[in-house]
Amino acid sequence: MRLLLPLLLLLASTLILGGLGDQPFLSATAPQLDDEEKYSAHMPAHLHCDACRAVAYQMWQHLTAAEAKLRAPHSRGRQALSESVYMDVLDRSCTQNWNDYGVQEVNQVKRLMGPGLSKEPGPSISVMATGGPWPTRLTTTCLHYLGETGEDQIYEAHQQGRGALEELLCAGTQGACSEVVQVPREEL
Repeated sequence: MRLLLPLLLLLASTLILGGLGDQPFLSATAPQLDDEEKYSAHMPAHLHCDACRAVAYQMWQHLTAAEAKLRAPHSRGRQALSESVYMDVLDRSCTQNWNDYGVQEVNQVKRLMGPGLSKEPGPSISVMATGGPWPTRLTTTCLHYLGETGEDQIYEAHQQGRGALEELLCAGTQGACSEVVQVPREEL
């Protein structure tokens, strides 16, 4: 008898709302990660562009927030950060927890997802694998860009806008988002 009442309520609500046949069936599965995606200490090559864009976004966000703290309430324009401040801010942007990022499979393609990364048109329900190696990989990637490019150059690009910062870090012939087709490596 205890089970009968909830089943009757479910059936009645289904009939009142128009039945289950009117709604599309939605399902989602976690992305199937290969061994490199599961176990490698490094960011998989096919996710380098997404990782670079995530790093550029986080650097831009952190620098913009630091500038906003300096700005007087009624002033217009940006207040420039001192070198020691922007170096500290950039270091903190790299060593944050990165827990909002993970991998999602969209149309059989694995993509890094999180703040600052565009959402692909796709299913209305999806599963994103977060945690695990992704925060460490993003920290390492961020520190790599910081070391390779330098804080001064990154801050100068930031002052030109988010697009300029992403262009500096991710574009160009050697950039992670360049149009150059990478030759797949052969297995031994």
